[in-house]
Amino acid sequence: MLRYLIVLLFTSALSKAQPSDFIILKKKDKTIRSYYEGTQIEFVTMAGVYKNALITKIRNDSILLKEYLVRQVVTQFGFYVTDTAGSFSYTYHYKDIKSLGKPAKGFNVSGSGAALLGGGIVLTVASGVVYLADRKKFSPGLLIASVGLAGVGYLMTKAGSKGIVIGKRKYRLEYVKLTP
Repeated sequence: MLRYLIVLLFTSALSKAQPSDFIILKKKDKTIRSYYEGTQIEFVTMAGVYKNALITKIRNDSILLKEYLVRQVVTQFGFYVTDTAGSFSYTYHYKDIKSLGKPAKGFNVSGSGAALLGGGIVLTVASGVVYLADRKKFSPGLLIASVGLAGVGYLMTKAGSKGIVIGKRKYRLEYVKLTP
């Protein structure tokens, strides 16, 4: 019995676990989330490509992804079944990630804010020209409203949801290499 215990002790000391590389999302110096093999990741690349995929491997500063194409199919009995129509493999460098999370659909708050900002600036400049050309036709109410319009537009462009933008002061991704 003692021999088996000694053999078991030495074989467990010789076995090795295979470490895996991972990527850390940090806000300033605090870790927000870690991405390992087998976790789901949702991001937009620098080229504007949206991906929602499963991480199959992380190595050499690259993320290997597997994205599944899932569709609803009508059966012969008339009800719907979700079916995996196929899968696609992708590889991205971790520095190609522009933002994490899903981009906003529907009403574009950022684009509408840019339109308001541009319109407010044009009205402010036009009001200034009217003030310089003919002070009798100048309206201070229009000037105040156009400056307010530009201010609201500026705030809307900043409030537009773009997900967690990487590299904009706060957030950054770090690659941690554990494999030799």
